[in-house]
This record gives sequence, structure tokens and C-alpha cells, in this order.
Amino acid sequence: MSLLSTVRSPHDLKRLAAEDLPALAAEIRDFLIHAVARTGGHLGPNLGAVELTMAIHRVFDSPHDRVLWDTGHQSYVHKILTGRGDAFVDLRQRGGLSGYPSQTESPHDIIENSHASTALSYADGLARAYALRGESRSVIAVVGDGALTGGMCWEALNNIAAADRPVIVVVNDNGRSYAPTIGGLADHLASLRLAPEYEQVLDVVKQVLGRTPLVGPPLYDALHGIKRGIKDVVQPQGMFEDLGLKYVGPVDGHDVHAVESALRRARDFGGPVIVHCVTRKGFGYPAAEQDDADCFHAVGVIDPSTGKPTTAGGGTSWTGVFSDEIVQIGRERPDVVTLTAAMLQPVGLQKFASAFPDRVFDVGIAEQHAVTSAAGLAMGGLKPVVCVYATFLNRAFDQVLMDVALHRLPVTFVLDRAGVTGEDGPSHNGMWDMSFLQLVPGLSLAAPRDAPTLRAELREALAISDGPSVVRFAKGKVNPDIPAIDRVGSVDILYRSPEVTQSREVLLVAVGVMASTCLQVAERVASHGIGITVVDPRWVKPLDPALVDLARMHSLVVTVEDNGRVGGVGSTFAQMLRDADVDVPLRDFGIPQAFLDQGKRPEVMADIGLSAQELARKVVEMVAGRAPVLADEAEEETAAGQL
Repeated sequence: MSLLSTVRSPHDLKRLAAEDLPALAAEIRDFLIHAVARTGGHLGPNLGAVELTMAIHRVFDSPHDRVLWDTGHQSYVHKILTGRGDAFVDLRQRGGLSGYPSQTESPHDIIENSHASTALSYADGLARAYALRGESRSVIAVVGDGALTGGMCWEALNNIAAADRPVIVVVNDNGRSYAPTIGGLADHLASLRLAPEYEQVLDVVKQVLGRTPLVGPPLYDALHGIKRGIKDVVQPQGMFEDLGLKYVGPVDGHDVHAVESALRRARDFGGPVIVHCVTRKGFGYPAAEQDDADCFHAVGVIDPSTGKPTTAGGGTSWTGVFSDEIVQIGRERPDVVTLTAAMLQPVGLQKFASAFPDRVFDVGIAEQHAVTSAAGLAMGGLKPVVCVYATFLNRAFDQVLMDVALHRLPVTFVLDRAGVTGEDGPSHNGMWDMSFLQLVPGLSLAAPRDAPTLRAELREALAISDGPSVVRFAKGKVNPDIPAIDRVGSVDILYRSPEVTQSREVLLVAVGVMASTCLQVAERVASHGIGITVVDPRWVKPLDPALVDLARMHSLVVTVEDNGRVGGVGSTFAQMLRDADVDVPLRDFGIPQAFLDQGKRPEVMADIGLSAQELARKVVEMVAGRAPVLADEAEEETAAGQL
């Protein structure tokens, strides 16, 4: 019987003999490789956190003691050790195991954390609450994959250090977020990893003095009293202790016994402690260890024996189209620079970085800083392009509003993974950007429908010189090209049904990637003899007044967008029609204001009513429902004419 099959809870793990732990770690790695190979997921970070996670669950008593993961994608081993190993067959699938901690899955999960640099603030609040309630409970925040580059971590550390509450901060230091971690803190931790001499000094002295029974121990105690001084000379770890935080480490994060020992000392201290564990992302899986790009940070379905994808890529991604175009623009415009927040490769900037290494800035997991730094670059006469996932721009709204837009600065934001992203669950859906960006004065927002419009709208955005601009696109493969058959103002006409010459009944406004779905809707609707026109506004902020003129010529307006309905393009267009005294009814379809469960994008879109079949059915029903009303209105107009 395998060791892993006997470990169904942290209690089972505690009962294992110490000599069994290396074998268990090897079994967990093998399980992870094969499980994630079937479904895709965050493999590299979890391979690097095996021993560390085992040690945490052997020293602490979860869920009484609270373990917080930052970021949450490194919690797979935690899930295995808390009884969820069997559920990995459906990892990141519809109705299956989440790729992040999930309160609905287990009492061992307390925060559903997939946005980085937040766990220390949660930990500070939890520890305060337990202290006020008189509860003796440890709070352990595991901070890794570059999360300490985020400003919230340092705001939290400042408060954690100011009190004597038992918060243990485990720094899972693998030197990486997606790619190698950037910044001064990363350099500092690297110096700790590379200079462990002070521990060797103390060990040697202890051994020598220990052989002198009377004077040896007192001398060692005296020496230990100046340990901080030795540390500061040999390795510059004083930063943490200057904050008032006790520091333990660096510890080999792949040595369960060493990590256990460090954690027990931290637990028994009774106050805030930093435990610095050095790990390797992808550890134990040669294919991951040898992946220079990101050590298999996240993978699709792969062959576990080789690490190679099991299916051919097939087709170009939205990110790939942007990646090639921004390099071409960089050759043409030396003033263009790019910024990202620890996502150089995921957002498509690797080629730009290779071509123009001095014109790309990875600021770490610090979206707020990225935006305001871009503002400074624009003030300095450059044209900055900030590239982040759509869901992560939420974190920097104030900076977009007050630091960029207020100063009318020409910063361009490129938002990858906009709309429903699917398997990564509720935190990663980019479903709020078109709503909150509608609030920003002077901002222009484009939603391309295919590769040619992405390239064109990116260039149009970079030509804007009196305010911020945004180009947003989806995750995955780019749509087949959808050529316009006409243009009115800046609005592309994509489809006119044959009946439209006699009956202009429906104006279907397709926003961005939803254009392909809307064309399918139009064909279904037209088959019922209903006149329908499909348009792509291209720029959804500000909307072209030509849309109002088009609306006047139809009996019903329908908008479809992969954004929240509240404050989205549909509601903005409705307000625009009201302001123009156009009384044509408008029905807006978009993402409901809810946190959507994980699943493949087509599954999620069908669940929320954004499939072509469901949209077509609703449009036909709306037209049928309006037919009696239109007949009554026609009779009233005829009667009024006779009078």
C-alpha cells in the first residue's frame, strides 16, 4: 500500500514516522504530475511546495490553526493532505475541484485567494479577531510566487509587526512569480539564499564551545545574543527585523525536518515571525525544472512522461496577435515602451523584451505601481503600454482614474483574458473592466472582434495623445476574420439579412469577441423572416453617435457583450438613446452580476444565456411579443393621419 493512500487528513500525516516523509513527498509529486497532466493547471508552483506544505500540516492543527495561501494556486498539496486527492480527476473542470482554495470544498480553506499579495492582510485581521475573542489559534500565511513584490504585503507587515499576535509568515521563496521575480526584495532574498555562512559560523562555534562544560555554554549564549550582528555582517536580512519581525532562515524548503523545526520555533515564539524557506519551482520533475520560461507555472493537458502537450496548438491566440503587432510597432516607434506586473510571458511581451530589452519594465505583482509608473513615463514623453489581465486592472482603478486620466496622459492599457475565461474560476473572469472604465473621463476603449481589428485598434489607441486608451481581448484562440460589409461613421456593419430592405426590425450590437456569436444569432433570427442588422461599434467608449441613427431605423435594439450587464456597453447605449430622445426599446445581454463557477468557456457562456441558440430564441420571442404593439402603433398613426 502506498503511503499517500493512508494520508486522508492532517491527522494521518502527523502519525507518519519521520523516515517515511521523503517517500511520501515523492508519491505526492508523482500524483501531482499525473493528475495535472490530465486536466491542466498550476504544476510548477505545487511541485516546489510539497515538503513545505507537509511540514505546515505536521506542526499546526488545521483548521483550528488557519493556513492562508498567497497566491492560492500553490495550494494543490494542501488539498491532497486535507482529503481531496480523489477529486483531482475533475481539477478545474465544471463542477469539479477548484484550482484555488475554496470555502465550499473544505473547512481547511478560508480565503479563496487567487489575486496575489492579500494573505498577510487577511492574516492580520484574523489574528486581531482571535485575540479579541480570547482564542488561542495560530495564523499561518504562506506567501510565495512573487507575492511579496505587491505593496499590500508591506502595508500588512507594518501592522503585523506592531503587535504581539501569533502570525507566522512563511516565505516560499522560489525566486519566481510566473518568471523570475523582479525587484529589490527579490535581490535581497537572493542574497540570503546565497550567503548562509552565518549559520555555519554559529554551528562551528557551538560545537567547539560545547566541549568546554563550564565556560562553553555561557560563551555560546553570549555569542547567540549578538547573532543579529553576525547576520547583518554576513547576510543583510535585517530588513525584516528592523520592522520588528523575528526572522528564521533561510531554510531548505525541500527538507521536511528542517522546515518543521523552523515552524515549531516560530509557533512557540508566540509573536510574529518570518520563516524564510528556499524552494525550487517545478522541483522533482525534470521537464519543469528545465523549462526556463516559467518552470511549468501553468500547463495544459500534457504527456506526464515528457511534459509535452498532447494535442497540437492549432490556430493563433489573441495574445499571439498582440505579441507580434507590438513588436512591429516597437520597430516603427522608438517612444513606445511596455510595462507588466510579473506576467511578461502570459501577456505576450516576451518577444518585445527580446527585441527591445531596455523598453520593457516588469514591476512585479504591483499593478497600482505599474499604472502610475506608466503615468510618469508618459509625462516624460514616452508612449507606455501597460499589459495585464483584465481581472487584475480592477486593483488599479484609482491609479487609472486619478493618476492617468486626470492628467490626460496617453497611456494605453492592453487587457488580456477579458470576458469569461473559464477554468480559473470566478476571480479570473475579466467581467468588470468595461463597466468601471465607463466611469473614467476622457478614456477610450476598444473591443476588437478578430485579428485585423485587434491590430488596427491597437494602432488607433497608440495614436491617441490626449488621454488614456484601452484595448481588451479574450483568452484563447482568435476568431476567424470577420470582414465588414459596410461602415457608418466608425461603426462596422457585419450583416444585413435579406429581409432588412423591407423590414428593419432588429439592430444587434455585437461587442468585441461576441461578434462571431452574434452572426450565428443573426442567421437563426433571419431564418424566421425577421429583418436584422449586426453592427460592431469597434470603440465602445465613447460610442459613436452613428449608433443612435442606426437605432432610429429599427424597431428593437439588442446588445451582446462579454462583460457585466451593470454599467456595461448595453446600459451605456440605453442612456445614450434616452439622452437623444430615441424611444426604441433596448435589451442588453451580458454577464450577470455574480461570481461564475469554473468550467470551459462555452459551458459557462451557455449557463449564463450567451450561447447563439439561447440568444436567437430570446430575440425571436421579443420580436414576436412586440408584433401586436407595433400593429397598434401603426393603427394609431393611420388614425392620426386621417384626422
